[in-house]
Amino acid sequence: MAISPARSAAFDILLRVELRNAYASELLHSGRWEQLSTADRGLATELVMGVLRWRSRLDEAIGAASARPIGKLDSEVLNALRLGTYQLQYLNRIPAHAAINDSVELVKRAQKRSAAPFANAVLRKIAAAGFEPHPESIAWTAPSLAREFAHPQWLVERWITAFGRERAWAICRQDQQIPHTAVRLDSAEIEPELQAEGIELAPGALLASARLVVSGDVTRTRALQEGRVMIQDEASQLVAALVGRGRRILDCCAAPGGKTAALAARNPNAEIVAAELHAHRAELMRKRVRAANVHVIQGDALSLPGSGDFDRVLADVPCSGTGTLARNPEIKWRLRPEDLSDLHSRQVAILRAALQQLAPGGRAVYSTCSVEREENEAVVEEVLHEADGYRLCDAGDELDRLRSTGELVWSDLDSLLSGRFLRTIPGIQPCAGFFAAVFERA
Repeated sequence: MAISPARSAAFDILLRVELRNAYASELLHSGRWEQLSTADRGLATELVMGVLRWRSRLDEAIGAASARPIGKLDSEVLNALRLGTYQLQYLNRIPAHAAINDSVELVKRAQKRSAAPFANAVLRKIAAAGFEPHPESIAWTAPSLAREFAHPQWLVERWITAFGRERAWAICRQDQQIPHTAVRLDSAEIEPELQAEGIELAPGALLASARLVVSGDVTRTRALQEGRVMIQDEASQLVAALVGRGRRILDCCAAPGGKTAALAARNPNAEIVAAELHAHRAELMRKRVRAANVHVIQGDALSLPGSGDFDRVLADVPCSGTGTLARNPEIKWRLRPEDLSDLHSRQVAILRAALQQLAPGGRAVYSTCSVEREENEAVVEEVLHEADGYRLCDAGDELDRLRSTGELVWSDLDSLLSGRFLRTIPGIQPCAGFFAAVFERA
């Protein structure tokens, strides 16, 4: 029996995410699935992201309907069951028989034919049981929030401690929403071109140069393929704007290149060096960021050649990504508490190296897409404690500057600040969770 192309693609992507630690958003936009029709690509995206966002709730339903423990199921069988359960419980427009039959066929296709009757029985039991909608109000305890919004409890406990119950609730709720697609335009002339290709845009919430995609597939437009439009969260765009203008600029952890491209657009006459540790990602950057003033090099941020001659440096360091769970939900199932300590050590080392690249009077921006203290304030505090000749600037002053030039259109600047730092929080601002600190060398 033929399996729907969308379900087949979703199944393959979910297996690669689980078994190879791949990222769903990258796979969904990779060449392997470009042949999918627009409708199939949309359904595949809905299925993949829905399963990853609600995985623990799906596993709870599967566990209740199965005589076998979840932990004993093969990955192929479990992911086929998750796909079927998500459709049965969250997608009312899909007939139950289609969700069940294709999931069973996926089990067979994965060479697990002996498990097909089991998968069929479990899904039929789930379909017969129906689905109780999530309550509008719940107890604001960590176990309750974790269960209702499908998050690891240890993460929710951290957020309640750090931000309070109301903001923890807002983060969890936002993580389960489909995020708006934001783009950055190199020039205003691009907008009519996108509209002619069927892309409906709305103004950005934070920045004048940002647009939100209301409808249409921007990934298939000529402007995006030519690098004149970048898909980039507005908080990420704001971090790049904080770097300001300079003569020589270093982006020391540059891939995938969105911030590098933004720096190039803001500084067309500057020399911009973009460093990336991995050769294949550096090569992808060379194809994606086509500005003539950007020089992409392969190199470790800890040991880049030269020092002390950049007047602007961006250290957008590798991080947990807990501010991006709406777009990258697989992160919450991979991350472990002990990972934060390992990330902290690497981030401290990168920031120290980045500051050494600054010329006297130069400024550096340290940033993450994490909402965890270990990766943010704690890194800044440790580096400042040991580094002489550097001072922490007030990010509020930089936001005032951006608003005075008309680049920043968000009116409530205080909501973007945590002390002297930039901080955005999912569910509080309409963007991902980012942190940034601004340094100046004496």
